[in-house]
Amino acid sequence: MTVLDARWRLAGRPGREDYVEGHIPGAVFIDLDTELAGEPGPNGRHPLPDPARLQEQLRAKGVRNDKPVVVYDAGDGQAAARAWWILRWAGHRDTRVLDGGIAAWTKQGHPVTTEEPNTTEGDIEVKPGSMPSLTADEAAATANAGTLIDARVAPRFRGEVEPIDPVAGHIPGAVNRPTTENAGDDGRLRTAEEIRDGFAKAGVQDGVPVGAYCGSGVTAAHTVLALHRAGRTDAALYVGSWSDWVTDPNRPVATGE
Repeated sequence: MTVLDARWRLAGRPGREDYVEGHIPGAVFIDLDTELAGEPGPNGRHPLPDPARLQEQLRAKGVRNDKPVVVYDAGDGQAAARAWWILRWAGHRDTRVLDGGIAAWTKQGHPVTTEEPNTTEGDIEVKPGSMPSLTADEAAATANAGTLIDARVAPRFRGEVEPIDPVAGHIPGAVNRPTTENAGDDGRLRTAEEIRDGFAKAGVQDGVPVGAYCGSGVTAAHTVLALHRAGRTDAALYVGSWSDWVTDPNRPVATGE
């Protein structure tokens, strides 16, 4: 088994520093900004990584086609969900998230270490496109013909505040369900039944397309993870998300509920 430490913050102290101070024994650090995403630009703040570069980086961390991968973060599951989604997108099906992250690990009395493991080169063959994803046009179509979930907090969805991207608001037709509603206070995902009920209240229906977006494809990856728990393994991620949508001034912007 390969264990990846994906701790990350949108701003402030780098996750690598947390890893150095203590991590799950045998875990290897993976950087969300530079390894689980491409360069920021016209496709958003965390676009898809280059497949060849991703394969090189995953192999350097020991990821193999025939070995399970477990990813974890500090506890809320969002960065780990991005790692989970990218590995699944790359064709590594047996990738799992440690529910509750390192916080749950230490709370149960398991050890941490500062020793970095010696890794053996992996052999993963990246096969991009192995998870459903959406372009901007496809996200708009999903909002019209299905359910497009905006996973950001409600004030950002309504356009009342926008601390990061240059335009406030949301994709017309999208519905708001902050991904924090999919987890408890300890960061662990709620039960499949609770998640299904929550998505049903947001408008998700069986047999109707469903997708998710956020600011840059991190928080929404957690929503897709929750949708998988609820049985919607067809859920698609708009990877570029709002930070991609607003790069084209001709795309419409909605505000309010």
